[in-house]
Amino acid sequence: MKFNLIIKVFGILLLMVNVSSCSLDEDPISEFSEVTLGSTDDTGDRIKFQDRGEMLTQYEGMYNLFKSRQEHWYLDYLLLTEVRADNAYAGTTGAEVTPVEDNSLDGGNSVITRDWNRYLEDIAYANTIIENIDEVPDASFSDSERAQWKAEAKIFRAMIMLDMVRFWGNFPVITTEAEDITSDNITEVYPTYFPSQSTPEEAYNQIIEDLTSAIPNAPAVTAGDKTKLTKGVANALLAKAYAEEPVRDLDKVISYCDEVMASGYSLVDDYSALFGMNEAGTDIKARNTSESIFEIQFFSGGGNWVTWMFGRNLLNWDENFSWAKWVTPSRDLIGDFQSEGDDVRFNQSVVYYQPGWSNYYPSDHYPFMYKIRSSNNSIIKLRLADILLLKAEALAWKGNLSEAADIVNQIRARVNLPALSSDATSSQDNMIDAVLNERRLELAFEGQRLFDLIRNGKFQEVMNSLNSRDSGRLPLARPYTENSELLPVPQTVLDENSNLVQNSGY
Repeated sequence: MKFNLIIKVFGILLLMVNVSSCSLDEDPISEFSEVTLGSTDDTGDRIKFQDRGEMLTQYEGMYNLFKSRQEHWYLDYLLLTEVRADNAYAGTTGAEVTPVEDNSLDGGNSVITRDWNRYLEDIAYANTIIENIDEVPDASFSDSERAQWKAEAKIFRAMIMLDMVRFWGNFPVITTEAEDITSDNITEVYPTYFPSQSTPEEAYNQIIEDLTSAIPNAPAVTAGDKTKLTKGVANALLAKAYAEEPVRDLDKVISYCDEVMASGYSLVDDYSALFGMNEAGTDIKARNTSESIFEIQFFSGGGNWVTWMFGRNLLNWDENFSWAKWVTPSRDLIGDFQSEGDDVRFNQSVVYYQPGWSNYYPSDHYPFMYKIRSSNNSIIKLRLADILLLKAEALAWKGNLSEAADIVNQIRARVNLPALSSDATSSQDNMIDAVLNERRLELAFEGQRLFDLIRNGKFQEVMNSLNSRDSGRLPLARPYTENSELLPVPQTVLDENSNLVQNSGY
């Protein structure tokens, strides 16, 4: 048995080496390796990081993951959340993206395979910090700094796990580093290389544990720097976690939203400040706004390359604009903006250009998502309006309709819309619908719509009736069911790890 395990592990590790040797990452991060880093102490125990400087490189590399690997946590994330909802069409005819729109996804999809692997790599990166930071033999490395970096790594890990559990439900919750495999320890170490899936309950419990334990040592919210994983980020993620089944707790959603609101954030007066360009057209309007909770910033020379996956780069008008783009705004969403008279948010969310294709619209009046419009645009992962409306949703579910309406009306006043009608606030069902509609318009193309529909039990109803309302959407390959709420586990992952099982319906 031990010999067979050694052969299997050796074969898969050899495959992993071969795959990593032909990585196509354009901007590979600085990363430590078991081959190049570490030594043993007097007791024979391996010490991976020799001093603060080595751990600093790992810590900074964690944040650089947001910039150097935008495919999974932003590009694919928007595809899988906006197109699997009613906000967008896939945009192109590629075999990897059209199944997202027509509900024909399976375990062979290359986008899903990339995302599963990348998310787990991100978790492993954070685990390296969490597991090793207290063992760094450097007296100049203060306890307070160690505790802060460890807290930030826990928030990072929780953020990644929240994406994974909402996409896949069951996935391996890994919180430790895998040890080097030897003939003596292979029976014990093998399961860490080929783990079983954890339940959603176990995943959410780990997310909550990471975030609550991180808060005491996480950085305080700083008005001039929204690029750090702060106490505010942790509280925002806790509010989001407690809003989801199977750990749903509306009182805790409200409480953690209140913690965020008490941290010094405020809505910007001008909605365009979140996404717009300056008057000269040379840079974005603002970074580190009062509304931003966590953002990834980009500057000239190290820009946001995903711009050209969604539309034009306004700093380089014709750059990569010869092929169809992802995440094309749907007629259903555009109609919702128009029926609401919501010109302010529509003009910051959707723009029309004349491209060389006409996949979904006539080429002379073709809409594109507009919240990422230049290579200097920040990616805003969390902002206050999302948290305010999440609190309104929880209040509506608790029956506190007037309080929920007050929050929604605050969001609407910012974009010159009237207060909700008496009909919208007349019943709990109507109030919940009003909140969800407000979230749709406020947060379009920010990756919230899919989870909003699932969380509120609207997913199947909305998506199975969409073809009758939206003439431009591809016909469904199969109806949406409860199983459609989750993505399939990649087939290559199942082939490599017999301890994993496919999600139901795939």
